[in-house]
Formats: sequence, C-alpha cells, structure tokens
Amino acid sequence: MALRELRANLLRTGLTTLGIIIGVAAVVIVVTITQGVSNQVLDDIASRGKNAIQVEARASRTGPVSRSRPFRMSDVEAIKREVTGLDGVAPLSQSYLLFTAGDRNYETGVYATTNPYFGIRRWEIGSGRGFTEGEIRRGASVCILGETVRRQLFGMQNPVGAMVRSGSFACEVIGVLRQKDGSALTNDVNDGILMPIATFHRRLAGGEWVNTIWASAANGHDIDRLKEKITTLMRERRGLREGDRDNFRVSDAREIVQMVSSTMGLMSMGISGVAAISLIVGGIGIMNVMLVAVTERTREIGIRLAIGAQARDVALQFLVEAVALSAVGGVAGALIGIGAAYAITGAIGVPFSVGGEIVALALGVPAAIGVTFGFFPALRAARLDPIEALRFE
Repeated sequence: MALRELRANLLRTGLTTLGIIIGVAAVVIVVTITQGVSNQVLDDIASRGKNAIQVEARASRTGPVSRSRPFRMSDVEAIKREVTGLDGVAPLSQSYLLFTAGDRNYETGVYATTNPYFGIRRWEIGSGRGFTEGEIRRGASVCILGETVRRQLFGMQNPVGAMVRSGSFACEVIGVLRQKDGSALTNDVNDGILMPIATFHRRLAGGEWVNTIWASAANGHDIDRLKEKITTLMRERRGLREGDRDNFRVSDAREIVQMVSSTMGLMSMGISGVAAISLIVGGIGIMNVMLVAVTERTREIGIRLAIGAQARDVALQFLVEAVALSAVGGVAGALIGIGAAYAITGAIGVPFSVGGEIVALALGVPAAIGVTFGFFPALRAARLDPIEALRFE
C-alpha cells in the first residue's frame, strides 16, 4: 500500500526524496574516498618498510634560533655497533639537482646511502645491479635510477651503462629500481637517483653530514625499546644534558599510520556532518509531505476508523509510508554515491572499496529518518475523529 501511494505521486515522491538522496550520496562519497585515501597511504607506508625506524636531525625547540645539526657517519657506525636488535642501519644524505642525459634534462632528488637502505625501505633492482661493497667504500661514480627518472631521461631505452651528468659531476647508471605503485595523493616514490654516500660526500657535498639515519628492527624485537636505545645513544653523542630537549627525532611507521588514520577519521566525520544537514532537510521535507498526505486522505482515514480500524493501524500505515519514502531515497542516494566514488577514486588513483557500513548507511539512516520525521504525521492521522474525518471535504 505504501509503495502504491508513492507511485501515485511520482513527481512529489522524487522531489521529497531529493534531500535524502543528496545527503546519503554525499556521505557515501566522503566515506568511500576517505577510506580509499587512507588505505593508499597506509599501503604506501607499508611498502616503505613496516619495521623501519627513522632518526632525523632537527633544530632544538627551545633556546637560541639555530639550524638543525646533522649527523655524521660516526653516528651511523655507533648505532650499528651499540644498538642490538637491528637488521640493518643505513645513512641517508639527500639533495636536489638537475641531471642531463643526451639532449634531455630532469631535476630530481639525489639519495646517497649504503646497501642496507634497500632492504630497510624494501627497494628491489628491476634491471641492472646494485652497488658493490667496493663501490660504496671507494665512492665510485655509479648511480641507480628510479623508474620516473629513467623515463624522463631515457624514454623507453635501457639506461644501464649510460652516463648522467649534473654540472661537472658524471656517474654511470648501473641499475634501475623496480617501480613501486603510488597515487596522485602521495609523493612519487620512483622519482630519485641513488648513489653511494661516499660518492656524494666527495663529489657533491664536500662534507660527511647525514640528514637521516634509517634502521630496521629485527623480527621479535620491540620497536619502542629500540627507539629508546637509539635516543639515549644519540643524546650522549650530541652532548645533551639531562633536561635538554632532543635536537633530533626518532620515529617509526606506526606513528605515521596513527596520524593518517586520525586525520582521515576527523576529516570524514567533519564532512559527513555537513552532509548530514541535507539528511535533516530531507527529513523535514518528508514530514511536510506526510502532513499534506494526511490532509488529502482525511476521508479515507475516517472510513478506515469507522469500519473498525484501530488508531495504531492508521498510524502504522503512514509511518510505513514515511519509512518507504526515505528508504527509496537512501537506496537511490547510495547507488549514486557508489558510482560517483568509483569514478573519483579511479581518477585520483586510490583503491575503491565499499564496506558493510555503506550498506548499513544506505538502509539504516534513511529508515531512522523516516521513523523520526514520519512519527508526528502518523500520530496526527491516528488521532483524527472518525465523524469529523467523514465530514471533511
């Protein structure tokens, strides 16, 4: 009966459910895209090493204004020597330079490190080879390209054995890293050139400074305890007294995961709250239409009551109509939202996934709105006096 009444006034039904459709579609789009972005970022973090520990130099938060004090290679050796429970330790110095190959040039990041870095950050060689220990020790002029750099400087050609230059510095390409997946929302992890850190220090930097120290926790070892050991060691080596704030930061992937999850959750809640306003507007529209329906069908209500219908039967009839009206809008909004979310996630390159909460949202929330905003019109219909209702023109 409820569906028959809705079909009898299709235009009014469509306009009434428009608020519900827009609200549900907006919430579905926000939740789906937020979840996709969160999954993409977390996958990107995982692909760079779940057990990775990062030690970054930074300026002190108190005292005179100063620049961050970088690490030295001796700090890297000290962590290798004194902190047990690590699979690998690698220095990382970086810069940003313009490189040339033939008639092409491309500006990219230079990442100077040692072999353990590949295991810590889960990099694999796609073609060619990695650094030999001899090349790392003597600072050989060799380099490994990321896939983006290979494409920009060499197109579809195999660059292994070719030379790339930056000013007066030239290095031989000995390998290309296997491409990692990414998205439009994260930095291109394939955009960079790796070289031995000794090469960088002698030929480009003119010093032995280290921006970041990367380490990997061995299986079965507590990451928090390893971070405490590294923190204690670095405080000693950097001459920090008790009470002095750290002028470095020790972090791991879990902190980034928690920050991303928290940020995405707050963002989703905020935008969903704004979208929920449309659901409230839609609920008010349903209430208005149901009140009009009660007025239009007053004689029908009178006849039902006169031949023995109970007040609860009349109330249930209008309540079911309100719920059906909002449920139709919810399903339509969910389908539109899922389609739009699929198109948007495909455009920005993040995973598309529809969870059970989307189905619950599409059915549960509109039904709740139908009950909430349909209760008053249903109660008004149930309280009509049969005699007065039969006299109504």
